[in-house]
Amino acid sequence: MNLKQLEYFVHVAELGSFSKAALVLNIAQPALSRQVRALETDLRETLLLRNGRGVVLTEAGRRLFEHGISILQAVAQAREDMGASRDAPVGHISVGVPPTIGRQLTLPLIDAFKRKLPGARLAIVEGLSAHIVEWIITGRVDVGLLYNPEAQPSLEITPVLDEPLCLVARASTADAVRGPLPMRELARLPLIMPERSHVIRRLLETQAALIGLKLEIAWEVSSIAAIIDLVCAGYGHAVLTASAVAASGRADELVARPLSDPPLTSVLCLAVSAHKRPSPLMRQTIKLLAELARSLPQGTAAHSQPG
Repeated sequence: MNLKQLEYFVHVAELGSFSKAALVLNIAQPALSRQVRALETDLRETLLLRNGRGVVLTEAGRRLFEHGISILQAVAQAREDMGASRDAPVGHISVGVPPTIGRQLTLPLIDAFKRKLPGARLAIVEGLSAHIVEWIITGRVDVGLLYNPEAQPSLEITPVLDEPLCLVARASTADAVRGPLPMRELARLPLIMPERSHVIRRLLETQAALIGLKLEIAWEVSSIAAIIDLVCAGYGHAVLTASAVAASGRADELVARPLSDPPLTSVLCLAVSAHKRPSPLMRQTIKLLAELARSLPQGTAAHSQPG
C-alpha cells in the first residue's frame, strides 16, 4: 500500500464513481481502476462493490476509508507546513460544494487550479450545506461553499453571492408569467420542496410563518434535479434560485419569478474552520472559489465584506 493508491481509493469512495474520480484526479479511468485493484490485492480485501450507478464501500472499505482520510490529512498538513515556510501554494485541499452549483463550478475550478496552482492537488465533494458544515468542522473538507449558514464559533464565514429566491413554474402553464410574485400568492400553488433540513425550505417556511401564510407542500423531494424534472412534468411549482434553474439544463422549459412582499434572498457563503491557520494554498483556493461563485448566472455579488 502506498499513498498514491490510498489517495485514489479515497477519491473514488468520496465521489462514488471511478469516472468522476478520474476527472478530478486528471488520470485515465483504466489506470485508476488498476491502482485501486492493486490496493485490494495487497490488502487481500474487497474494498469497493461496483454497480450500474457507481461504487459503494464494503465494510473493509469503510474501515480503510476512515484511516485513509486521517493519513492523507496528516500528509497534506505536513506538506502545507513545509510550503508555508516559503509561502508556496502546495499540498492537497478538499472543497465542499452544494449539488445546485457543483456542476457549474467543477470544470472551471479544475481548469483554474491546473493553470494557477500546478503544484497542488484538489478534491471536490458535493453535499448539502448542512453536511458541508459538518465536514469543515470535522476536517473532512478544508473549505466549503454553502447557503445561508448559521453563525457559529467554529466557522469563519464570508458572503460571496446574493440571489433572490424565485417561484419556478413550467413555461407552458397559465401561471408562467413574468415579473415578481407576492409571497402570499404561494398559498394557492402546490409546491414541490426539499426536506425540512434544506436551507431553502427553512427560509421559506420561516417567512411564511411570520406573515401567517400556510403553504401547500404537494411533494417532498430531496433532489433539486428531481424537483425541476417534476416541475417540467406539471406536478407543481418550486422555490429555487435562478442559478439552480440555469444549472439544470432545462431553463428554456421554465419561468423563474422573484418572490416579493417580502423578497427572499439566498446567500452563498465561503466557510472555513475558525481554528485552522489558512495556508497559502487555502488562501488561493478561497480566492478562486469567490471569483467563480460571483460569475454564476443570474446572481448578484454580495455587498458584505469578509469578517
